[in-house]
Amino acid sequence: MLAADVIAQRLYAAGCRHAFGIPGGEVLTLMNALKQAGLDFILTKHENNAGFMAEGTHHITGAPGVLLATIGPGVANAVNFVANAYQDQVPLIYLTGCIDADEAVTFTHQVFDHSALMKPITKASFTATAGAIDAIIDKAVAVAMDDRPGPVHIDIPISVANAEFDGNPRPARTKPSPAAPAEGPNLDAARKALGEAERPLMIAGIDVLHHGAADSVATFAHQFRVPLITTYKAKGVLSEDDPLALGGAGLSPRADTILQPLLGESDLIILAGYDPIEMRASWVEPWSADANVIEISALPNTHYVHQARLSFIGDIGAGLEVLADGVEPRETWTGGQASAARAAHKEAYGANGEWGPEAIVETARRALPRDGIATADTGAHRILLSQGWECYGPRTLLQSSALCTMGVALPLAMGVKLADPARVVIAFTGDAGLEMVLGELATLRDLKMPVAVVVFVDESLALIELKQRNSGFDNLGVDFGATDFPAVANAMGGHGVTAADTDTLAAELEAAFGRNTFSLIACPIGAKAYDGKL
Repeated sequence: MLAADVIAQRLYAAGCRHAFGIPGGEVLTLMNALKQAGLDFILTKHENNAGFMAEGTHHITGAPGVLLATIGPGVANAVNFVANAYQDQVPLIYLTGCIDADEAVTFTHQVFDHSALMKPITKASFTATAGAIDAIIDKAVAVAMDDRPGPVHIDIPISVANAEFDGNPRPARTKPSPAAPAEGPNLDAARKALGEAERPLMIAGIDVLHHGAADSVATFAHQFRVPLITTYKAKGVLSEDDPLALGGAGLSPRADTILQPLLGESDLIILAGYDPIEMRASWVEPWSADANVIEISALPNTHYVHQARLSFIGDIGAGLEVLADGVEPRETWTGGQASAARAAHKEAYGANGEWGPEAIVETARRALPRDGIATADTGAHRILLSQGWECYGPRTLLQSSALCTMGVALPLAMGVKLADPARVVIAFTGDAGLEMVLGELATLRDLKMPVAVVVFVDESLALIELKQRNSGFDNLGVDFGATDFPAVANAMGGHGVTAADTDTLAAELEAAFGRNTFSLIACPIGAKAYDGKL
Protein backbone atom coordinates (compact mmCIF):
# COMPACT_ATOMS: atom_id res chain seq x y z
CA MET A 1 0.00 0.00 0.00
CA LEU A 2 1.27 3.47 -0.91
CA ALA A 3 0.98 6.56 1.22
CA ALA A 4 -1.45 7.91 -1.39
CA ASP A 5 -3.65 4.86 -0.78
CA VAL A 6 -3.77 5.61 2.94
CA ILE A 7 -4.99 9.15 2.22
CA ALA A 8 -7.64 7.93 -0.20
CA GLN A 9 -8.92 5.13 2.02
CA ARG A 10 -9.21 7.40 5.05
CA LEU A 11 -11.14 9.97 3.02
CA TYR A 12 -13.52 7.25 1.86
CA ALA A 13 -13.96 6.13 5.47
CA ALA A 14 -14.83 9.75 6.35
CA GLY A 15 -17.73 9.63 3.88
CA CYS A 16 -16.08 11.36 0.91
CA ARG A 17 -17.20 10.02 -2.47
CA HIS A 18 -16.01 12.72 -4.89
CA ALA A 19 -12.86 14.76 -5.49
CA PHE A 20 -12.71 17.78 -7.77
CA GLY A 21 -9.94 19.62 -9.57
CA ILE A 22 -7.56 19.71 -12.52
CA PRO A 23 -4.77 17.11 -12.74
CA GLY A 24 -1.04 17.66 -13.03
CA GLY A 25 1.93 15.33 -13.04
CA GLU A 26 2.52 15.86 -9.32
CA VAL A 27 -0.87 14.38 -8.31
CA LEU A 28 -1.32 11.45 -10.70
CA THR A 29 -0.53 8.83 -8.07
CA LEU A 30 -2.96 10.43 -5.67
CA MET A 31 -5.69 10.61 -8.33
CA ASN A 32 -5.31 6.93 -9.03
CA ALA A 33 -5.45 6.12 -5.32
CA LEU A 34 -8.67 8.13 -4.93
CA LYS A 35 -10.26 6.17 -7.76
CA GLN A 36 -9.16 2.82 -6.32
CA ALA A 37 -10.61 3.79 -2.93
CA GLY A 38 -14.01 4.65 -4.43
CA LEU A 39 -13.87 8.43 -4.93
CA ASP A 40 -14.93 9.72 -8.34
CA PHE A 41 -12.61 12.41 -9.67
CA ILE A 42 -14.47 15.23 -11.44
CA LEU A 43 -12.49 17.29 -13.94
CA THR A 44 -13.45 20.97 -13.85
CA LYS A 45 -12.41 24.04 -15.80
CA HIS A 46 -10.98 25.94 -12.81
CA GLU A 47 -9.82 24.95 -9.34
CA ASN A 48 -11.90 27.67 -7.72
CA ASN A 49 -15.09 26.23 -9.19
CA ALA A 50 -13.92 22.73 -8.24
CA GLY A 51 -13.87 23.88 -4.63
CA PHE A 52 -17.44 25.08 -4.71
CA MET A 53 -18.53 21.80 -6.28
CA ALA A 54 -16.81 20.03 -3.39
CA GLU A 55 -18.70 22.26 -0.97
CA GLY A 56 -21.96 21.31 -2.67
CA THR A 57 -21.31 17.63 -1.94
CA HIS A 58 -20.66 18.42 1.73
CA HIS A 59 -24.09 20.00 2.16
CA ILE A 60 -25.66 16.70 1.06
CA THR A 61 -23.36 14.10 2.62
CA GLY A 62 -22.04 15.88 5.69
CA ALA A 63 -18.53 14.68 4.79
CA PRO A 64 -15.73 17.14 4.08
CA GLY A 65 -15.33 18.23 0.48
CA VAL A 66 -12.20 17.11 -1.34
CA LEU A 67 -10.29 19.47 -3.64
CA LEU A 68 -7.19 18.40 -5.59
CA ALA A 69 -4.70 20.73 -7.23
CA THR A 70 -1.29 20.41 -8.76
CA ILE A 71 1.79 22.46 -7.99
CA GLY A 72 2.06 26.23 -8.40
CA PRO A 73 -0.75 27.78 -10.45
CA GLY A 74 -3.12 24.97 -9.54
CA VAL A 75 -2.63 25.69 -5.85
CA ALA A 76 -2.96 29.46 -6.31
CA ASN A 77 -6.08 29.25 -8.44
CA ALA A 78 -8.11 27.92 -5.51
CA VAL A 79 -7.22 30.67 -3.03
CA ASN A 80 -10.59 32.40 -3.38
CA PHE A 81 -12.52 29.24 -2.62
CA VAL A 82 -10.28 28.23 0.28
CA ALA A 83 -10.75 31.68 1.83
CA ASN A 84 -14.49 31.27 1.32
CA ALA A 85 -14.43 27.85 3.00
CA TYR A 86 -12.55 29.39 5.93
CA GLN A 87 -15.03 32.23 6.47
CA ASP A 88 -18.16 30.28 5.49
CA GLN A 89 -17.07 27.37 7.73
CA VAL A 90 -17.02 24.64 5.08
CA PRO A 91 -15.06 21.50 6.01
CA LEU A 92 -12.60 20.78 3.20
CA ILE A 93 -9.54 18.64 2.59
CA TYR A 94 -7.34 20.49 0.09
CA LEU A 95 -4.77 18.10 -1.39
CA THR A 96 -1.92 19.68 -3.35
CA GLY A 97 1.07 18.17 -5.09
CA CYS A 98 4.57 19.51 -4.66
CA ILE A 99 8.11 18.54 -5.55
CA ASP A 100 10.40 16.99 -2.96
CA ALA A 101 12.28 19.27 -0.58
CA ASP A 102 15.68 18.12 -1.82
CA GLU A 103 14.75 18.92 -5.41
CA ALA A 104 13.34 22.34 -4.48
CA VAL A 105 16.81 23.43 -3.34
CA THR A 106 18.04 23.52 -6.96
CA PHE A 107 14.83 23.70 -8.97
CA THR A 108 12.56 26.74 -9.03
CA HIS A 109 10.06 26.24 -11.87
CA GLN A 110 6.51 26.70 -10.45
CA VAL A 111 7.89 26.36 -6.93
CA PHE A 112 6.74 28.52 -4.00
CA ASP A 113 5.78 27.85 -0.39
CA HIS A 114 2.25 26.44 -0.63
CA SER A 115 1.81 26.28 3.13
CA ALA A 116 2.75 29.93 3.58
CA LEU A 117 0.06 30.88 1.06
CA MET A 118 -2.53 28.70 2.78
CA LYS A 119 -1.72 29.50 6.40
CA PRO A 120 -3.95 32.59 6.89
CA ILE A 121 -6.97 31.02 5.16
CA THR A 122 -6.97 27.48 6.54
CA LYS A 123 -7.43 25.90 9.96
CA ALA A 124 -4.20 23.95 9.43
CA SER A 125 -1.62 23.16 6.77
CA PHE A 126 0.39 19.93 6.80
CA THR A 127 3.28 18.66 4.69
CA ALA A 128 2.83 14.91 4.30
CA THR A 129 5.47 12.44 5.40
CA ALA A 130 5.30 8.78 4.45
CA GLY A 131 5.75 7.27 7.91
CA ALA A 132 3.00 9.32 9.56
CA ILE A 133 0.60 9.67 6.66
CA ASP A 134 -2.24 7.92 8.50
CA ALA A 135 -1.99 10.30 11.43
CA ILE A 136 -1.72 13.33 9.15
CA ILE A 137 -4.84 12.53 7.13
CA ASP A 138 -6.81 11.67 10.27
CA LYS A 139 -5.73 14.91 11.94
CA ALA A 140 -6.70 16.82 8.79
CA VAL A 141 -10.21 15.34 8.74
CA ALA A 142 -10.64 15.95 12.48
CA VAL A 143 -9.50 19.56 12.29
CA ALA A 144 -11.66 20.21 9.22
CA MET A 145 -14.81 18.84 10.90
CA ASP A 146 -14.34 20.10 14.47
CA ASP A 147 -15.91 23.37 15.62
CA ARG A 148 -15.95 25.55 13.76
CA PRO A 149 -15.41 23.58 10.53
CA GLY A 150 -13.16 24.80 7.76
CA PRO A 151 -10.47 23.97 5.20
CA VAL A 152 -7.31 21.98 5.93
CA HIS A 153 -4.44 21.86 3.47
CA ILE A 154 -2.11 18.89 2.90
CA ASP A 155 0.93 19.38 0.67
CA ILE A 156 2.06 16.01 -0.68
CA PRO A 157 5.55 15.64 -2.17
CA ILE A 158 5.77 13.29 -5.15
CA SER A 159 8.06 10.84 -3.36
CA VAL A 160 5.71 10.69 -0.36
CA ALA A 161 2.66 9.89 -2.49
CA ASN A 162 4.61 7.04 -4.11
CA ALA A 163 6.24 5.75 -0.92
CA GLU A 164 5.23 2.38 0.45
CA PHE A 165 3.41 2.46 3.77
CA ASP A 166 4.81 -0.37 5.87
CA GLY A 167 3.13 0.20 9.22
CA ASN A 168 -0.25 -0.74 10.63
CA PRO A 169 -2.61 2.22 10.15
CA ARG A 170 -3.56 3.92 13.38
CA PRO A 171 -7.25 3.68 14.29
CA ALA A 172 -9.33 6.64 13.18
CA ARG A 173 -10.21 9.19 15.85
CA THR A 174 -13.52 8.87 17.68
CA LYS A 175 -15.51 12.08 17.46
CA PRO A 176 -16.19 13.69 20.86
CA SER A 177 -19.70 13.48 22.31
CA PRO A 178 -21.84 16.65 22.33
CA ALA A 179 -21.36 18.89 25.38
CA ALA A 180 -24.22 20.61 27.22
CA PRO A 181 -24.09 23.50 29.74
CA ALA A 182 -23.26 22.42 33.27
CA GLU A 183 -25.68 22.91 36.13
CA GLY A 184 -24.92 25.99 38.20
CA PRO A 185 -25.85 29.63 38.86
CA ASN A 186 -25.57 30.72 35.21
CA LEU A 187 -27.88 27.98 33.98
CA ASP A 188 -30.32 28.72 36.83
CA ALA A 189 -30.35 32.39 35.81
CA ALA A 190 -30.89 31.48 32.15
CA ARG A 191 -33.84 29.21 32.99
CA LYS A 192 -35.35 31.92 35.21
CA ALA A 193 -35.06 34.46 32.38
CA LEU A 194 -36.71 32.03 29.95
CA GLY A 195 -39.57 31.27 32.33
CA GLU A 196 -40.27 34.97 32.91
CA ALA A 197 -39.90 36.19 29.32
CA GLU A 198 -43.01 37.67 27.74
CA ARG A 199 -41.35 38.69 24.50
CA PRO A 200 -38.56 36.19 23.82
CA LEU A 201 -36.80 36.21 20.46
CA MET A 202 -34.30 33.74 19.04
CA ILE A 203 -31.59 34.25 16.40
CA ALA A 204 -30.20 31.04 14.91
CA GLY A 205 -26.98 30.81 12.96
CA ILE A 206 -24.56 28.50 11.25
CA ASP A 207 -23.56 26.46 14.33
CA VAL A 208 -27.06 24.97 14.21
CA LEU A 209 -26.13 23.36 10.89
CA HIS A 210 -22.74 22.14 12.12
CA HIS A 211 -24.37 20.45 15.12
CA GLY A 212 -27.36 19.03 13.27
CA ALA A 213 -29.57 20.96 15.67
CA ALA A 214 -32.36 22.15 13.36
CA ASP A 215 -34.95 19.89 15.00
CA SER A 216 -33.89 21.07 18.45
CA VAL A 217 -34.29 24.71 17.41
CA ALA A 218 -37.75 24.04 15.96
CA THR A 219 -38.83 22.09 19.05
CA PHE A 220 -37.61 24.83 21.39
CA ALA A 221 -39.30 27.58 19.36
CA HIS A 222 -42.62 25.73 19.40
CA GLN A 223 -42.40 24.74 23.06
CA PHE A 224 -41.78 28.29 24.29
CA ARG A 225 -43.51 30.16 21.45
CA VAL A 226 -40.31 31.97 20.52
CA PRO A 227 -40.25 33.76 17.13
CA LEU A 228 -37.11 32.97 15.16
CA ILE A 229 -34.82 35.09 12.99
CA THR A 230 -32.10 33.23 11.11
CA THR A 231 -28.95 34.15 9.29
CA TYR A 232 -28.97 33.37 5.59
CA LYS A 233 -27.02 30.14 6.15
CA ALA A 234 -29.52 28.98 8.79
CA LYS A 235 -32.64 29.58 6.70
CA GLY A 236 -34.98 26.61 6.98
CA VAL A 237 -33.89 25.29 10.38
CA LEU A 238 -37.51 26.16 11.17
CA SER A 239 -39.69 25.79 8.09
CA GLU A 240 -40.34 29.30 6.84
CA ASP A 241 -44.05 28.70 6.38
CA ASP A 242 -44.23 28.30 10.17
CA PRO A 243 -45.93 31.27 11.94
CA LEU A 244 -42.90 31.60 14.25
CA ALA A 245 -40.42 31.96 11.36
CA LEU A 246 -39.65 35.64 10.83
CA GLY A 247 -37.26 35.11 7.92
CA GLY A 248 -33.57 35.55 7.27
CA ALA A 249 -31.45 38.57 8.12
CA GLY A 250 -27.97 39.59 7.16
CA LEU A 251 -27.44 41.98 4.26
CA SER A 252 -30.79 43.67 3.61
CA PRO A 253 -31.29 47.21 4.95
CA ARG A 254 -35.00 46.88 4.21
CA ALA A 255 -35.30 43.70 6.27
CA ASP A 256 -33.36 45.32 9.11
CA THR A 257 -35.96 48.07 9.41
CA ILE A 258 -38.62 45.38 9.91
CA LEU A 259 -36.79 42.83 12.08
CA GLN A 260 -34.35 44.82 14.19
CA PRO A 261 -37.01 46.81 16.11
CA LEU A 262 -38.08 43.48 17.64
CA LEU A 263 -34.66 43.28 19.31
CA GLY A 264 -35.43 46.45 21.21
CA GLU A 265 -38.91 45.25 22.20
CA SER A 266 -37.76 41.79 23.29
CA ASP A 267 -37.18 41.07 26.99
CA LEU A 268 -35.04 37.99 26.19
CA ILE A 269 -32.84 37.37 23.16
CA ILE A 270 -31.58 33.80 22.70
CA LEU A 271 -28.65 33.31 20.35
CA ALA A 272 -28.58 29.72 19.11
CA GLY A 273 -25.33 29.03 17.26
CA TYR A 274 -25.30 32.59 15.96
CA ASP A 275 -22.03 33.72 14.38
CA PRO A 276 -22.33 37.33 13.14
CA ILE A 277 -19.78 36.80 10.36
CA GLU A 278 -22.76 36.64 7.98
CA MET A 279 -24.14 40.05 8.99
CA ARG A 280 -23.75 43.61 7.73
CA ALA A 281 -22.45 46.45 9.88
CA SER A 282 -25.88 47.34 11.25
CA TRP A 283 -25.68 44.12 13.31
CA VAL A 284 -22.67 45.31 15.29
CA GLU A 285 -23.97 45.68 18.87
CA PRO A 286 -27.59 45.52 17.67
CA TRP A 287 -29.09 45.53 21.18
CA SER A 288 -28.58 47.74 24.21
CA ALA A 289 -25.84 47.03 26.74
CA ASP A 290 -28.38 46.05 29.40
CA ALA A 291 -30.36 43.69 27.11
CA ASN A 292 -31.17 40.25 28.47
CA VAL A 293 -29.18 37.99 26.10
CA ILE A 294 -28.43 34.26 26.40
CA GLU A 295 -25.87 32.85 23.99
CA ILE A 296 -25.30 29.17 23.17
CA SER A 297 -22.30 28.92 20.86
CA ALA A 298 -19.82 26.40 19.55
CA LEU A 299 -16.86 28.60 20.53
CA PRO A 300 -16.21 31.49 22.93
CA ASN A 301 -17.06 34.96 21.67
CA THR A 302 -13.81 36.59 20.55
CA HIS A 303 -15.31 38.58 17.68
CA TYR A 304 -16.86 41.28 19.91
CA VAL A 305 -19.52 42.06 17.32
CA HIS A 306 -22.01 41.57 20.14
CA GLN A 307 -21.98 40.57 23.80
CA ALA A 308 -24.30 38.40 25.90
CA ARG A 309 -25.18 38.50 29.58
CA LEU A 310 -25.03 34.71 29.85
CA SER A 311 -22.88 32.62 27.52
CA PHE A 312 -22.69 28.82 27.20
CA ILE A 313 -20.21 26.93 25.04
CA GLY A 314 -21.12 23.54 23.63
CA ASP A 315 -23.54 21.67 21.40
CA ILE A 316 -26.44 23.86 20.30
CA GLY A 317 -29.13 21.17 20.43
CA ALA A 318 -27.98 19.85 23.81
CA GLY A 319 -27.76 23.39 25.12
CA LEU A 320 -31.32 24.24 24.17
CA GLU A 321 -32.61 21.01 25.70
CA VAL A 322 -30.84 21.70 29.01
CA LEU A 323 -32.03 25.31 29.02
CA ALA A 324 -35.63 24.15 28.55
CA ASP A 325 -35.48 21.53 31.30
CA GLY A 326 -37.99 22.32 34.06
CA VAL A 327 -39.12 25.65 32.59
CA GLU A 328 -42.87 26.19 32.20
CA PRO A 329 -43.91 27.69 28.84
CA ARG A 330 -46.14 30.76 28.75
CA GLU A 331 -47.92 32.93 26.20
CA THR A 332 -45.62 35.31 24.36
CA TRP A 333 -45.86 38.45 22.24
CA THR A 334 -49.50 38.98 23.17
CA GLY A 335 -49.30 42.44 21.61
CA GLY A 336 -48.84 40.88 18.18
CA GLN A 337 -45.59 42.68 17.34
CA ALA A 338 -43.80 39.56 16.12
CA SER A 339 -46.63 38.38 13.88
CA ALA A 340 -46.96 41.91 12.49
CA ALA A 341 -43.25 41.94 11.66
CA ARG A 342 -43.58 38.57 9.94
CA ALA A 343 -46.46 39.88 7.81
CA ALA A 344 -44.57 43.07 6.96
CA HIS A 345 -41.51 41.07 5.95
CA LYS A 346 -43.55 38.83 3.65
CA GLU A 347 -45.24 41.82 2.05
CA ALA A 348 -42.00 43.72 1.55
CA TYR A 349 -40.51 41.00 -0.63
CA GLY A 350 -43.57 39.79 -2.50
CA ALA A 351 -44.12 40.39 -6.20
CA ASN A 352 -46.55 43.11 -7.24
CA GLY A 353 -47.74 41.29 -10.34
CA GLU A 354 -45.15 42.93 -12.60
CA TRP A 355 -42.26 41.13 -14.25
CA GLY A 356 -39.04 41.63 -12.34
CA PRO A 357 -36.74 40.00 -9.77
CA GLU A 358 -39.54 39.34 -7.25
CA ALA A 359 -41.73 37.67 -9.87
CA ILE A 360 -38.82 35.45 -10.92
CA VAL A 361 -38.26 34.38 -7.31
CA GLU A 362 -41.96 33.68 -6.67
CA THR A 363 -42.39 31.72 -9.92
CA ALA A 364 -39.32 29.61 -9.27
CA ARG A 365 -40.34 28.90 -5.67
CA ARG A 366 -43.70 27.57 -6.89
CA ALA A 367 -41.94 25.40 -9.49
CA LEU A 368 -39.34 23.88 -7.17
CA PRO A 369 -40.46 21.01 -4.91
CA ARG A 370 -40.43 21.66 -1.18
CA ASP A 371 -37.31 19.53 -0.79
CA GLY A 372 -35.57 21.04 -3.81
CA ILE A 373 -32.32 22.92 -3.34
CA ALA A 374 -31.54 26.38 -4.68
CA THR A 375 -28.16 28.06 -4.90
CA ALA A 376 -27.58 31.79 -5.17
CA ASP A 377 -24.67 33.79 -6.49
CA THR A 378 -23.49 36.99 -4.83
CA GLY A 379 -25.16 40.22 -5.91
CA ALA A 380 -28.40 42.15 -5.62
CA HIS A 381 -30.48 39.14 -6.62
CA ARG A 382 -29.08 37.14 -3.68
CA ILE A 383 -30.20 39.70 -1.11
CA LEU A 384 -33.68 39.76 -2.59
CA LEU A 385 -33.76 35.97 -2.92
CA SER A 386 -32.58 35.39 0.65
CA GLN A 387 -35.49 37.46 1.94
CA GLY A 388 -38.28 36.32 -0.39
CA TRP A 389 -37.36 32.66 -0.89
CA GLU A 390 -39.04 30.28 1.56
CA CYS A 391 -36.91 27.40 2.85
CA TYR A 392 -38.71 24.37 4.29
CA GLY A 393 -35.61 22.64 5.60
CA PRO A 394 -31.96 23.44 6.39
CA ARG A 395 -29.34 23.67 3.64
CA THR A 396 -31.94 24.25 0.93
CA LEU A 397 -30.69 27.71 -0.11
CA LEU A 398 -26.91 27.61 -0.52
CA GLN A 399 -24.73 30.68 -0.98
CA SER A 400 -21.55 32.43 0.10
CA SER A 401 -22.75 34.60 2.98
CA ALA A 402 -19.57 35.30 4.96
CA LEU A 403 -16.99 35.99 2.25
CA CYS A 404 -19.76 36.83 -0.26
CA THR A 405 -17.68 35.84 -3.27
CA MET A 406 -19.09 35.74 -6.78
CA GLY A 407 -19.36 32.80 -9.16
CA VAL A 408 -20.58 30.26 -6.59
CA ALA A 409 -24.13 29.35 -7.63
CA LEU A 410 -23.40 27.16 -10.64
CA PRO A 411 -20.62 25.00 -9.12
CA LEU A 412 -22.49 24.67 -5.80
CA ALA A 413 -25.52 23.37 -7.67
CA MET A 414 -23.37 20.91 -9.59
CA GLY A 415 -21.88 19.50 -6.40
CA VAL A 416 -25.34 19.08 -4.87
CA LYS A 417 -26.65 17.27 -7.93
CA LEU A 418 -23.65 14.95 -8.05
CA ALA A 419 -24.13 13.96 -4.41
CA ASP A 420 -27.92 13.58 -4.70
CA PRO A 421 -28.95 12.96 -8.33
CA ALA A 422 -32.63 12.60 -7.40
CA ARG A 423 -32.81 16.08 -5.85
CA VAL A 424 -34.24 18.90 -7.98
CA VAL A 425 -31.67 21.71 -8.10
CA ILE A 426 -31.86 25.27 -9.38
CA ALA A 427 -29.03 27.82 -9.57
CA PHE A 428 -29.74 31.56 -9.46
CA THR A 429 -27.04 33.82 -10.83
CA GLY A 430 -26.55 37.31 -12.14
CA ASP A 431 -25.15 37.76 -15.62
CA ALA A 432 -21.81 39.03 -14.28
CA GLY A 433 -21.41 36.06 -11.93
CA LEU A 434 -22.24 33.58 -14.66
CA GLU A 435 -19.68 35.10 -17.02
CA MET A 436 -17.04 34.35 -14.37
CA VAL A 437 -17.74 30.60 -14.56
CA LEU A 438 -19.13 30.03 -18.06
CA GLY A 439 -16.62 27.26 -18.71
CA GLU A 440 -18.32 25.03 -16.14
CA LEU A 441 -21.36 24.78 -18.42
CA ALA A 442 -19.17 22.39 -20.40
CA THR A 443 -18.52 20.40 -17.22
CA LEU A 444 -22.25 20.38 -16.56
CA ARG A 445 -22.81 19.07 -20.09
CA ASP A 446 -20.28 16.29 -19.61
CA LEU A 447 -21.92 15.24 -16.35
CA LYS A 448 -25.35 15.15 -18.04
CA MET A 449 -27.09 16.71 -15.07
CA PRO A 450 -30.51 18.42 -15.37
CA VAL A 451 -29.66 21.51 -13.35
CA ALA A 452 -31.77 24.60 -14.05
CA VAL A 453 -29.76 27.82 -14.26
CA VAL A 454 -31.79 31.03 -13.92
CA VAL A 455 -29.93 34.19 -14.92
CA PHE A 456 -30.98 37.68 -13.81
CA VAL A 457 -29.92 39.73 -16.84
CA ASP A 458 -29.43 43.46 -16.34
CA GLU A 459 -25.98 43.99 -17.90
CA SER A 460 -24.71 45.61 -14.73
CA LEU A 461 -23.11 44.95 -11.37
CA ALA A 462 -26.47 46.01 -9.99
CA LEU A 463 -25.66 46.11 -6.28
CA ILE A 464 -22.47 48.11 -6.77
CA GLU A 465 -24.15 50.39 -9.31
CA LEU A 466 -26.87 51.13 -6.75
CA LYS A 467 -24.31 51.90 -4.03
CA GLN A 468 -22.32 54.02 -6.49
CA ARG A 469 -25.41 56.00 -7.45
CA ASN A 470 -26.53 56.46 -3.85
CA SER A 471 -23.06 57.78 -3.00
CA GLY A 472 -23.31 60.45 -5.68
CA PHE A 473 -20.49 59.03 -7.81
CA ASP A 474 -20.44 58.88 -11.58
CA ASN A 475 -21.32 55.59 -13.22
CA LEU A 476 -17.98 53.83 -13.55
CA GLY A 477 -16.89 50.23 -14.06
CA VAL A 478 -20.27 48.62 -13.37
CA ASP A 479 -21.91 48.25 -16.79
CA PHE A 480 -21.03 45.72 -19.48
CA GLY A 481 -22.31 44.44 -22.80
CA ALA A 482 -24.96 41.83 -23.45
CA THR A 483 -24.13 38.14 -23.77
CA ASP A 484 -26.48 35.82 -25.61
CA PHE A 485 -26.64 33.28 -22.78
CA PRO A 486 -29.16 30.96 -24.47
CA ALA A 487 -26.88 30.72 -27.51
CA VAL A 488 -23.91 29.94 -25.26
CA ALA A 489 -25.90 27.24 -23.46
CA ASN A 490 -27.04 25.66 -26.72
CA ALA A 491 -23.49 25.72 -28.09
CA MET A 492 -22.28 23.91 -24.97
CA GLY A 493 -24.82 21.11 -25.24
CA GLY A 494 -27.52 22.46 -22.96
CA HIS A 495 -30.93 23.98 -23.54
CA GLY A 496 -30.94 27.78 -23.62
CA VAL A 497 -33.98 30.04 -23.70
CA THR A 498 -35.10 33.53 -22.75
CA ALA A 499 -38.06 34.05 -20.42
CA ALA A 500 -39.50 37.54 -20.05
CA ASP A 501 -42.78 36.65 -18.33
CA THR A 502 -43.87 34.33 -15.53
CA ASP A 503 -45.80 31.90 -17.73
CA THR A 504 -42.75 31.24 -19.91
CA LEU A 505 -40.49 30.92 -16.90
CA ALA A 506 -42.83 28.46 -15.18
CA ALA A 507 -43.11 26.30 -18.30
CA GLU A 508 -39.36 26.31 -18.91
CA LEU A 509 -38.60 25.36 -15.30
CA GLU A 510 -41.01 22.44 -15.45
CA ALA A 511 -39.35 21.20 -18.62
CA ALA A 512 -35.87 21.79 -17.24
CA PHE A 513 -36.33 19.44 -14.32
CA GLY A 514 -37.09 16.55 -16.69
CA ARG A 515 -34.23 16.94 -19.19
CA ASN A 516 -31.05 14.89 -19.32
CA THR A 517 -28.92 18.00 -19.68
CA PHE A 518 -28.78 21.44 -18.14
CA SER A 519 -31.18 24.26 -18.92
CA LEU A 520 -30.24 27.94 -18.89
CA ILE A 521 -33.10 30.43 -18.63
CA ALA A 522 -32.09 34.04 -19.22
CA CYS A 523 -34.49 36.48 -17.53
CA PRO A 524 -34.03 40.10 -18.65
CA ILE A 525 -35.05 42.52 -15.88
CA GLY A 526 -33.74 45.85 -17.15
CA ALA A 527 -31.66 48.49 -15.43
CA LYS A 528 -32.28 49.63 -11.85
CA ALA A 529 -34.57 46.67 -11.22
CA TYR A 530 -33.60 46.50 -7.54
CA ASP A 531 -34.20 50.14 -6.61
CA GLY A 532 -36.12 50.34 -3.32
CA LYS A 533 -36.31 46.55 -3.00
CA LEU A 534 -33.21 45.60 -1.00
